[in-house]
Amino acid sequence: MAQPTVIHATFVVHKSFAKPVERVFAAFSDPGKKRRWYAEREGNTIETFEMDFRPGGSETLAYRMGPKSPFPGALITNQEIFQDIVEAKRIVTASAMSFEGRCFSASLVTFEFLQSAKGTDLICTHQNAFFEGADGPDRREKGWQDLLARLDQEVMR
Repeated sequence: MAQPTVIHATFVVHKSFAKPVERVFAAFSDPGKKRRWYAEREGNTIETFEMDFRPGGSETLAYRMGPKSPFPGALITNQEIFQDIVEAKRIVTASAMSFEGRCFSASLVTFEFLQSAKGTDLICTHQNAFFEGADGPDRREKGWQDLLARLDQEVMR
């Protein structure tokens, strides 16, 4: 039997914020705020960041990896479609990531925003299919943990 060429994985990341749900949700729905925590990274060069935040709308991020990365100058593209948005409650996206034009993963990501005694609890459920040569589940989960730490900085602004 041939080896499978797709790795399927699901992980869940929980993060709490000492700010109200509306403020955390705004960091996802406002293009300027989302660009800061999600797209901008030291060393990388953003080529495109566009966002149409509505059900059926899309988000595109394309950037070139920085000189200290394993692939300096390589183009990474993430194309998302907003499947479901419930104001201050839920966002569901379907996305595909590409490296130099070759798709290496497809994802369904659900963000749930829950009011808590201290502010907001965010649950990020990431369901993924990784194709040949993909970064894999462990690196992707670490990536989301890092992104949500950056989100924390944005929410505290």
